[in-house]
Amino acid sequence: MTVESLSQKIKTRALQLGFSKVGITAAQELTEEGMRLTEWLNREYHGTMDWMERNRDRRIDPKKILPGARSVVSVAMNYFTPHQHRDDPETARISRYAWGDDYHEVLTRRLQQLVAFIGAEIPDANAKLYVDTGPVLEKAVAQRAGIGWMGKHTNLITKEFGSWVFLGEIILDQELEPDSPMADFCGSCRACLDACPTGALTQEYVLDATRCISYLTIEHKGPIPDELAGKFHNWVYGCDICQDVCPWNRFETPSEETAFQPRSVNRNPSLQELSGMDQESFTRMYRKSPMKRTKWSGMMRNVRAVMSSDGSTGERPGRTRAGEKNRNRKAR
Repeated sequence: MTVESLSQKIKTRALQLGFSKVGITAAQELTEEGMRLTEWLNREYHGTMDWMERNRDRRIDPKKILPGARSVVSVAMNYFTPHQHRDDPETARISRYAWGDDYHEVLTRRLQQLVAFIGAEIPDANAKLYVDTGPVLEKAVAQRAGIGWMGKHTNLITKEFGSWVFLGEIILDQELEPDSPMADFCGSCRACLDACPTGALTQEYVLDATRCISYLTIEHKGPIPDELAGKFHNWVYGCDICQDVCPWNRFETPSEETAFQPRSVNRNPSLQELSGMDQESFTRMYRKSPMKRTKWSGMMRNVRAVMSSDGSTGERPGRTRAGEKNRNRKAR
């Protein structure tokens, strides 16, 4: 079997399994991206995410993960659903990516099937797969594989689905035909930088996680600074502001994956009701949901921070009314 035919077979099978995009890149060291990672860590923009400092050499070189690695298959799955946040000061906001089932489980099952398919085609192939859980610079890999480009808000943007995509990778010790890297189409737009209420985007393509609402409500383990909580605009788990204002997200397409449809408890929940949720209710409501990551104590901290500040009132950036988008946007 030729390299070209095998590559095409893998891509075809990936799309059949429900992935929205698939691309291939050579398993090369990510030298430039590694330098940016080191600078970001040196600025301590990773906050308490100590795991970002570990395995730095593996993050920038797939061969350190899988000896003999020659190719990386990158996949993206669209998770957008056409539901909107309610513009109500008594309603909590939850990031769109966490509305449905845990994407780690959804994508991992599909990638396992893709690895099995590759194994049937090439029995001696060795592979490692990851879905946001291993030492892989997945956005850099996806850009090199032609999936999309790194936006100024540091999320990956695709032409077809905007930034509403989950990513996964398969590192292989087999040679495949690489795709061309995706060019950057952000142009002079700075909508995401201007919209961030906490100033977490310190400059284009640079995120200070310690000021990011998503980091503070999900990854951060300590108290939330009062001066930042007052700018949360009711976000109690994650934040979509920089994505909501992105011009490329006007090309959003509803996902065909039913697992990403929002659970009723995640669509515009009441702040008051969330504040009264106990540990047992949290465990039951967020079983097999990404939201279990913050734990009950983290969710209660987030809800209290929003309710005790003035962040639940006032004008919100991005989509200000249900169904209405910011029209002052132009893709470049």
